[in-house]
Amino acid sequence: MTSRSQLSSQRIRSAWLFMTPMLIVLAATAAYPLFRTIYFGFTDASLDLLSEARWIGFRNYLEWVDYGDGEGEFYGLLADEGWWRSVWNTLKFSFISVAFETLFGLIVALVLNVQFSGRAWVRAAVLIPWAIPTTVSAKMWAWMMHDQFGILNDILLRLHLISGPIAWTASADTAMLAVLIVDIWKTTPFMALLILAGLQMVPADVYEAARVDGVHPVKVFFKVTLPLIRPAVMIAVIFRALDALRVFDLIYVLTPANNQTRTMSVFARENLFDFDKFAYGSAASTLLFLVIALVTLIIIKFGKLNLGGEK
Repeated sequence: MTSRSQLSSQRIRSAWLFMTPMLIVLAATAAYPLFRTIYFGFTDASLDLLSEARWIGFRNYLEWVDYGDGEGEFYGLLADEGWWRSVWNTLKFSFISVAFETLFGLIVALVLNVQFSGRAWVRAAVLIPWAIPTTVSAKMWAWMMHDQFGILNDILLRLHLISGPIAWTASADTAMLAVLIVDIWKTTPFMALLILAGLQMVPADVYEAARVDGVHPVKVFFKVTLPLIRPAVMIAVIFRALDALRVFDLIYVLTPANNQTRTMSVFARENLFDFDKFAYGSAASTLLFLVIALVTLIIIKFGKLNLGGEK
């Protein structure tokens, strides 16, 4: 065995040695609860009688109930209109929020990447919305959007942009818009931070060469900057999409339970605890995991992201 192969084997063993504690903790805190949740989705488990759960197969997901004479109806999660509405709400929320957060985050990152006096203070100030806990942000914005006492309605009324106060979080027409506004305000700094890290990895001599050649700044951005920071942008999009697909606390605190804002996480939680349909909620949680995994794979596939580089 050559010295190079021995060194490679030693590095691999060292890597596994350092990763083992993390893998053990991950298995105890994530893998075991996940497999238990998947298991309960195939049972008739009740929250009070988990130890007496009986295996019922796919009945929580889809079951054909025969009424006789060839007539019947499908029951289960996959036939539940409420579930599919929550899936649509989640995907719509995720797509819109991630798209705007990526756009605004890119703009903020480009501004913060420029040298100017007080840049360090501006960077710290930009991160404040992201640093505020989600529950606090939701409560703060709930008061700002209050139909009687909220400052948002007051400003819009003074500018004559609306004719009367709007119940932003209570109205079915504006509840999702209110959630999107709060989420974009809070999470744009996160996207800006990740994109800024990518911008600072771009070699300065690339821009110097473009300036000497007289290339227009807009063309430099689309032909040089954007391709070079694409891996950072895609990583930011994946991280944010994972977070957006499992959104719970913002919607649960900011809006009442309604069909316009109920996401998959809220749907699963309501069935797990509020409606005492633990097995049904476990099935919903399992499908939530599968949807997140599928969407993540699609983003990686179409983004052509490779951790070792672009193909």
